[in-house]
Amino acid sequence: MSDMVEAGDDGLILERSRPLRLFTLFILYVGQGMPIGLFWFAVPAWMAVNGAPAADIGTVGFFTSLPWSLKLVNGFFMDRYTFLAMGRRRIWILGAQAVMIASLLLAAMLNPQVSDVMLLAAIGFTVNVATTFQDVAVDGLAVDIMTEDERARGSGMMFGGQAIGKATAIAICGFMIAQFGAPAAYLCVAAIIFALCLYIASFRERSGERRLPWSAGRAHERNLAIQLEAWWPLLKSTFSSLTRLVSLLWLPVLFGRGVMYGGLTNATPLIGANYAKWDTADITSLTAMSALLAGILCMTLGGWLGDKFGAKRITIVWLVSGIALCAAMYLGVQYWSDSTVFMTFVYLWIPIDMLLTVSALPISMRLCDPKVAATQFTIYMAVSNFGISFGAIMLGQTDAMGGLPAIFLVVGGGLLLALGLMMFVKYPRRPEFYAAQSRAGANIPPATQPATQSAVQ
Repeated sequence: MSDMVEAGDDGLILERSRPLRLFTLFILYVGQGMPIGLFWFAVPAWMAVNGAPAADIGTVGFFTSLPWSLKLVNGFFMDRYTFLAMGRRRIWILGAQAVMIASLLLAAMLNPQVSDVMLLAAIGFTVNVATTFQDVAVDGLAVDIMTEDERARGSGMMFGGQAIGKATAIAICGFMIAQFGAPAAYLCVAAIIFALCLYIASFRERSGERRLPWSAGRAHERNLAIQLEAWWPLLKSTFSSLTRLVSLLWLPVLFGRGVMYGGLTNATPLIGANYAKWDTADITSLTAMSALLAGILCMTLGGWLGDKFGAKRITIVWLVSGIALCAAMYLGVQYWSDSTVFMTFVYLWIPIDMLLTVSALPISMRLCDPKVAATQFTIYMAVSNFGISFGAIMLGQTDAMGGLPAIFLVVGGGLLLALGLMMFVKYPRRPEFYAAQSRAGANIPPATQPATQSAVQ
């Protein structure tokens, strides 16, 4: 066994290096953003330019986004089944990326045309199923491996990386499709993901683990201690952690943030086209630039603010900013035709939304029980995704509520609910976390200790 430990102690080990942890989370989210940029933006644009009707683009878009609504089950499988000798999450990340690469290579070989709607839909669905498994696995890795004092910075690196990955994919894939055809874009993304696989194979989560299935090494004692080997304990632990009062009071905050994204994502092109009179290319370009700006801000300002002032205070700041923006847009309808107003709106709401996500993420992590981290964190994200769907649905009801400006009342209401909870609920903070560590006397790294129960102030 000592030989195994020595063999597993060389090279890159996440638990030993904060810069390595942060870079790894960043680069994994960059990789996650690549297929999203390809299938959510570049492929629909390619279809539209080549004359595909809206119904066909909508069908492909539906199947592409469907896995993100169904990823609730991913965490249960990851927490229940894994190969502990390689860590709790790495085997799932590598497996998901292998499926992504295989699907992209198959797409390049088949070369579906814009008229091959169901084939494009099937490829988009398969790649995004794999992407959601990577997403949940990386989120679980973040909860498992990050220490408390780096979670704010880590969340900024994660979501900043995803934004940069999406923007990069949109730019590269758009160029590749225009110059060489869609198969070139598929192969380009596959090559980038393959390079990412090589990086994942180069590090370990904890000391003594295997780098690859056939390498020397063993499961870490910490992972053996918390691994649940049956479904009932997994379900019981998840239910127990989720139904604590503080966890239940956290769900509406996540829902309110989702309403903002769902409502304003779809309202943006409507305002741009119907009021500012912009064309599709200009609106898309503006949105992409705003997303890139948001990614840079997440990696710099977002993480720094969370570290300096705390997740709760900064979350309140972004909630207030979002409410103020909604109020300004609702009361300033007569100015919507001004391009400067439209640009200001887009350059504000997308960064605010992403910075809000970054600031709130550490609280979600603190509430997760390490034994069921992937499952619980996925449920939290599913609540946020449900808020996105609700915001999109409510946009379709604005005619009955007085017109498009009503969406800002809906979004503002969701943010106001979240703000009220943030003001009056005592969510886990760092002092509580370390106090729990001391009371427990547990010899466990900080990132593995579940958050303590909190109450209403």
